[in-house]
Amino acid sequence: MQNHPGNRLHYGDNLAVLRAQVDDASVDLVYLDPPFNSNATYNILFRSPAGAQADAQIEAFEDSWHWNDVAEDAFDQVARSGNTKAFDLLNAMRAFLGENDMMAYLAMMAVRLLELHRVLKPTGSLYLHCDPTASHYLKLLLDSVFGPERFRSEIIWKRTSSHNSARRWGPIHDVILFYSRSQDFTWNRTYTAYDESYTRSYYRHVDEQGRRFRLSDLTASGTRNGESGRPWNGFNPTAHGRHWGVPSVAKEAFGERDLTPHGWLDLFLAEGMIAMTGDGGGWPHVRRYLDKMPGQAVQDIIDDIPPLSQRHAERLGYPTQKPLALLERIIAASSSADGTVLDPFCGCGTAVHAAQKLGRNWIGIDVTHLAISLIEKRLKDAFPGIGFTVEGTPKDLASALDLAARDKYQFQWWAVSMVDAMPFGGRKKGADGGVDGIIYFKPDGKRTEKAIVSVKGGANVGVQMIRDLHSAMERDKAPIGVFITAAMPTSVMEREAAAVGRFKAEATGRTYPRLQIITLAELFQGKRPEIPLVDAHAAFRRAGREEKPQGRLL
Repeated sequence: MQNHPGNRLHYGDNLAVLRAQVDDASVDLVYLDPPFNSNATYNILFRSPAGAQADAQIEAFEDSWHWNDVAEDAFDQVARSGNTKAFDLLNAMRAFLGENDMMAYLAMMAVRLLELHRVLKPTGSLYLHCDPTASHYLKLLLDSVFGPERFRSEIIWKRTSSHNSARRWGPIHDVILFYSRSQDFTWNRTYTAYDESYTRSYYRHVDEQGRRFRLSDLTASGTRNGESGRPWNGFNPTAHGRHWGVPSVAKEAFGERDLTPHGWLDLFLAEGMIAMTGDGGGWPHVRRYLDKMPGQAVQDIIDDIPPLSQRHAERLGYPTQKPLALLERIIAASSSADGTVLDPFCGCGTAVHAAQKLGRNWIGIDVTHLAISLIEKRLKDAFPGIGFTVEGTPKDLASALDLAARDKYQFQWWAVSMVDAMPFGGRKKGADGGVDGIIYFKPDGKRTEKAIVSVKGGANVGVQMIRDLHSAMERDKAPIGVFITAAMPTSVMEREAAAVGRFKAEATGRTYPRLQIITLAELFQGKRPEIPLVDAHAAFRRAGREEKPQGRLL
């Protein structure tokens, strides 16, 4: 097993990647959001300059899990894992549920949770994001893998506003299950801003500088011996049946300090935080200034981070995209600055984006090239000059041909990403009309046109494929077509492509071949389509540029 250094994305089945590429006890925090919503199909939505949504979406993945040979093998792997508790539970679930879609999902998840437990450090934690469809089953699985005593929190995230349901309570939340690898786990106290109504109710005093504060009694009931009971600044708590009690929140304003009760009182006095109240103005209170308070400690109900809608700037079009703020909160709370964050279902890369923003190391895994290419663009837009590696995608002609032989659609999506085109069409036969990708460009610097891309990964190509692409260009009114081929084109194909003619771009004054043939070998040599004034972000929503990495969240 080799643990590659540095931040990295992996294309492939996360089970295989975890076993081959991630060492034991090497990860500080795992966040996973494995999709399950029976028979749901998700589309990545791309932004079409023409405004036609039908031309701007592609099936990204299908999360319909079915009981088949793959699910049976996952079940058997858990049986052979040596974790008898996990297998006993999974076997009981199978007896209860039968061999259905939910059981297939749970078998797939169980074998992966065993691997995620293996790669976590003793101080590490795991957060599993799910919805109530499967959260109760997943919690049992996590109990069997981690141990029920390692359960830390069930976090409720309010993922939408009110939801009208005719015959049930409106479903508006997701569940995030938090487990630790051991009792000695990383935990950083993390805070959120106080609610405005809270500050109005409790921080209702304002000093001469306009600073809001609340008053807290510096004494507590009962007498004490020692310094806690001795007079300070003319006030004797023992005379009132009380003792000095320094509020813990006040300590948070200054951090943990090794001070005696009188030492804290002297600090408050020096900072101008003592106020004498009560009858005759003789009872000491501390001014707890709002601007010195760290905020509200994070709670297990998150209702201050809204879900992403189409109007949000960070929305990239991925169907299950979570808000960046949600992942920042989790990563800030459960990892250190030099820690490594792993997301084995990374989708559009929100977890790795948040990890990068907070200065953590990260590993992302996804089974589709669509996700990997989207994450690459997202990270490069958000963090110009960022360095990371991408593992599992073709690096040479042999590996590209291997991918073409194994998975036609993943090969097409990879090839399309190589020329910075928007993927088009999905797995449904004939849905793409012969078009696998689209490149938008502005030949006059203003008007948007499109070049269509056709990808062929087979060993045999012929002139009819060129004619089909030309017909698609005429049908879609595309000035340019790009034919990417694994096999070498014939001379007849090259003559047919040349006969389509050339296209003149007003903005550049140059002409360009209307139908261009590029081989895989040429792609690896750096050749790209000749297209003027390509708008690289016409189809892909651009992630906003981030500032320098942050330390802790407030």
